[in-house]
Formats: sequence, C-alpha cells, structure tokens
Amino acid sequence: MSVEVRYLSRGGNTKRLAEAVAKALDVRAKSVEEPVEGRADVVFLCASVYGGSPDKAVLNYVKQNARDIGRLVVLSTSASGKSTHTRLKAAAEDMGVQVSEAYFHCPGAFLMLHRGRPNAEDCAKAAAFARAQL
Repeated sequence: MSVEVRYLSRGGNTKRLAEAVAKALDVRAKSVEEPVEGRADVVFLCASVYGGSPDKAVLNYVKQNARDIGRLVVLSTSASGKSTHTRLKAAAEDMGVQVSEAYFHCPGAFLMLHRGRPNAEDCAKAAAFARAQL
C-alpha cells in the first residue's frame, strides 16, 4: 500500500502533527508543494484552519493531484476549535477524490491560545488515528 503524508503549516503546529503521523507510518512528511509521487492509495493531509477555511494551497494540492489520490484522510489543527474536514471533504469530493469520514483534529497554538499545542499527547493520538486508517 502506497501512503503519503502532506501538510501546510504556517506556524509549525500542523507540521508537528504531520511529522508524528509520518513517523508512525514510516514515511516522510512533505509540504503540499510537493506532488504525489505516482499513485498513493492513501494521502494523509494535515491542514490548518486559516480564517475559518482550509488554505487555498491545500485546495490547490488536492486539485492538482486528484487523479493520483486513492483516499484522502484529513488531520487538522486550529486555534478556533474548528476542523477543516467538512469544507475540505466537500471540495475534494467535488474534484472526484474519495475522502474518509474519519478525521483527526486538535487545538493549535496561536498567540495566547492553546500554548504548547499540539503537544506530545496530541501527536501520539494523531499517530494512532493514522495507523487505524490503514
């Protein structure tokens, strides 16, 4: 089974989650700037919430790689408590990408909110979640 982990992280929160997931799956976490290598059975997409929505770069990644993604699994962080799953799922499905109903979300540090998050416990939960999706 071909598995890839991609992320977009402005402050490092989501990258930390992506790296924990990648380590658990024995793959390398890569930025959404890097396309899928061949065909991936599962892509774990780690995306933060910015202004209530997934970043345009994340949506562009899905659009540009839609035919090479077997199934997309979403993980996200945000200071607001909102997940990117609903909006990202709708957009990806409109592009013909199958998206898992299961998703992972945890708080991400922003200014004074959620300092230290995601923490080691959040990363361990994200890793366990990812392993359970295979």
